Amino acid sequence: MPHIDPVKLTADLIQCPSVTPEEGGALVLLERLLSDAGFSCTRVDRGGIANLFARWGDKSAAKTFGFNGHTDVVPVGDEAAWTHGPFSADIVDGIMYGRGTTDMKSGVAAFAAAAIDFVAQTPPDGAVILTITGDEEGDALDGTTALLDYMEREGEQMSVCLVGEPTCPNEMGEMMKIGRRGSLTCWFEVTGKQGHSAYPHRAKNPLPAVARLMDRLASHRLDQGTDHFDASTLAVVTIDTGNPATNVIPASCRATVNIRFNDLHSGASLSEWLQREADEVAAAFDTPISLKIKISGESFITPPGALSDLIAKSVHAETGVTPEMSTTGGTSDARFVKNHCPVVEFGLVGKTMHQVDENVPIEQINQLKNIYGRILKDYFA
Repeated sequence: MPHIDPVKLTADLIQCPSVTPEEGGALVLLERLLSDAGFSCTRVDRGGIANLFARWGDKSAAKTFGFNGHTDVVPVGDEAAWTHGPFSADIVDGIMYGRGTTDMKSGVAAFAAAAIDFVAQTPPDGAVILTITGDEEGDALDGTTALLDYMEREGEQMSVCLVGEPTCPNEMGEMMKIGRRGSLTCWFEVTGKQGHSAYPHRAKNPLPAVARLMDRLASHRLDQGTDHFDASTLAVVTIDTGNPATNVIPASCRATVNIRFNDLHSGASLSEWLQREADEVAAAFDTPISLKIKISGESFITPPGALSDLIAKSVHAETGVTPEMSTTGGTSDARFVKNHCPVVEFGLVGKTMHQVDENVPIEQINQLKNIYGRILKDYFA
């Protein structure tokens, strides 16, 4: 019977320099490993992005447990600032260093290792599907969405899915994600008329309109939170005129806000509100204001129930900790999976993700494999 070491597999994946959108050898490695273990593997590449679909068991199985994750990583930043090479997977005092150790090659290694050992040792009456993308850290246009499009075309179906993103703030096992807030970014441009600052009546200054609009937006309380979500937030992230002169009124000014919103709102309702606010300020200052809006994801929740109970029970059995059900944090590919089946996220402690010297205790990698293995065993019991 195979026993896949998730620590070695994590190290092998770290040594693949798969900075988005580069595949870096990570999915090639996983495809070979899973194929050798009896998984039917298909590369689902789209738009220059590499993705992998792997299934063990019959396509028509009544129960199919799915895992989702990504092997792409963010850039390393200043490589000279790293104590250990970002793709070295050095292990020092029980801690592995490297880009992707936390986010989230260790998670992929843990669920791949757990799935391989599970189907070999206790073949289930059902199927196990792994969907692994190379486009989570980028625009995510051709990653998990491409895999889900492929599954729809081919009649592939997951009954439930676990996304292996790091979810625990400080302690292994303390948090799972049963949903996520939505994310919306809006770019404003206020058009005025350039002129000499000594003769403001001959110009049309866009800056007072921008200041008023940003103040109105930032001062507005969107809500006070809901049963499963914190209050929605709006952050003004940049205001820019590109004007280095002190004696020139600029012709235009741009500003950007980002909103993280709960289930009281939708991307559409917030877009309408932003447009109304901009229109009112534009009318008050007699300056045109244009908007460009990108909705990165809607808020969603998988109501507490069988899937979250299954994960909580397995996490507690392996760690002694009962995970809190949370919807905090940024976006993840769970926002796409939720349109396909119930989805919950659980993974490592994420304190060092995206940082210089990103690292993970190897004990946590082994714990995570054991948790995922127990989840599979109990799901198909």
